[in-house]
Amino acid sequence: MMITTKEALQRFEETATHYIHELDQFNMEQLKEKPSDNEWSIGQMVQHLISSALYMQLRNIDQCLMPSQDPLVPRTEKTEIGAAVFAQGSFPPIRIHVPPSPQYTPEQPASKEQLIQGLHTVIQRMKEIEPTLEKTSKENTMPHPSFGGLCAEEWFLLVEMHYRHHLLQLDHLKQGLVREAT
Repeated sequence: MMITTKEALQRFEETATHYIHELDQFNMEQLKEKPSDNEWSIGQMVQHLISSALYMQLRNIDQCLMPSQDPLVPRTEKTEIGAAVFAQGSFPPIRIHVPPSPQYTPEQPASKEQLIQGLHTVIQRMKEIEPTLEKTSKENTMPHPSFGGLCAEEWFLLVEMHYRHHLLQLDHLKQGLVREAT
């Protein structure tokens, strides 16, 4: 059962606010600490959440909200994985490992303020976009690399699922910091 965009917005705000509160516990050195060479720091993980929301998910919502000038753009269907994720309402609880690369690996944050400000920016954009979603056509889709064609509402729900999914990684990274401190 898919949740409404209003419910997703509320859940998203709670999750994003949770990340903001979590950041309070750490100094910059801890936020930049990586458990291993091929894992991200807490700071990089938060950077990933901010940039994927602002530069991929929300940008794709904007694309879906603009009626296409080109009627020849085929509407792409969801992949099996995409259909399963939306049917479940969440990503599978597994670690998704992408090899380090300049295109994908997030930069270390410059400051804690940068992270907090970024999270606030995403919250603000989500609040602005949510009321516009009910008027938008489900026919307008933008392709997701794994999930196939998603409409604006699905991209919106994906932001919330993505933030929730990374709570597992946050717990894993925090445990690493605790082990090190003892």
